[in-house]
Amino acid sequence: MNDQLKDFINKHRDEFDHRTPSGRVWASIQRQLSTTGWWHSVVIWRAAAMLLAALSVYLYFSHPVVPKPLAKGNLQMEFHDLESFYTMQISEKVALIENMEGDWDDEVFTQDIQKLDAMYQVLRDEMKSRPSEKVRDALVLNLLVRIDLLNQQIQQLEQRKKQPEPQAS
Repeated sequence: MNDQLKDFINKHRDEFDHRTPSGRVWASIQRQLSTTGWWHSVVIWRAAAMLLAALSVYLYFSHPVVPKPLAKGNLQMEFHDLESFYTMQISEKVALIENMEGDWDDEVFTQDIQKLDAMYQVLRDEMKSRPSEKVRDALVLNLLVRIDLLNQQIQQLEQRKKQPEPQAS
């Protein structure tokens, strides 16, 4: 199909070359080109972009964003909520261990818990005198380590329970 059209245009080229659009068509094209106006001017868009960039730089440097430190009361209140949650979990696990049959007085376990208690008290005093996010995070980590130790103790007791007791002969 394209070849037929191409052949037709090539055969009749001299008939097409002498035809030009009328003056009315050129006037309409000229009118459409001139009505684009200042809105499509590249100079206007460049000026607007430069103005926006300058305004952005001014606003960025005149009002720097500085993170506000948490107020002492908010930090302590937030920690109090976390402490309540983790303390409840710890007490549930301790109660579960106490209710399990078997010997759970593991010397290493007891020493680890005592060390964690001592560190916790020091951190708690620090939180009361100079609250900070680092101290709060250390306190939460201490509680999480306690929970992990208790989980390990529970697993050991459950494993001991599953092992058959040696029979006396």
